[in-house]
Amino acid sequence: MPKQPFEEIVLEAIDEGLSSLGESSKQAIYFYLDKNFNIKKEEIPSKIEAFKHAIGNIFGVGANYLHTLIIQRLHAKAEQDIKWQASNNLSLEEYVATLKKSLQDNKEESNVQLEVAQCEEPAIEK
Repeated sequence: MPKQPFEEIVLEAIDEGLSSLGESSKQAIYFYLDKNFNIKKEEIPSKIEAFKHAIGNIFGVGANYLHTLIIQRLHAKAEQDIKWQASNNLSLEEYVATLKKSLQDNKEESNVQLEVAQCEEPAIEK
């Protein structure tokens, strides 16, 4: 499981996806998202659906390419066993929700394993 908080993973994946357009374009998109859609960069993980729609308004059909690229980056960063292929019809917000749940489930499982590992063995009396 990655050691970064979920929000950081999402932001890095989005940043890398938008970087495919070039650094100045990426900065312009963040500015446009803030000014026209009231979505600040750091708020994107909690406003993923609004982000998806804003990117759709900006790029039209071309937004699908960015969504797929962001999902691919998330998939690589999260190191989770989530079945996903570019041909799937899983939307960006659906993938983010699935990933978040998977990370939470793994964290809970990890905590249970840690608690079990920290238990002392009972003394066996003869």
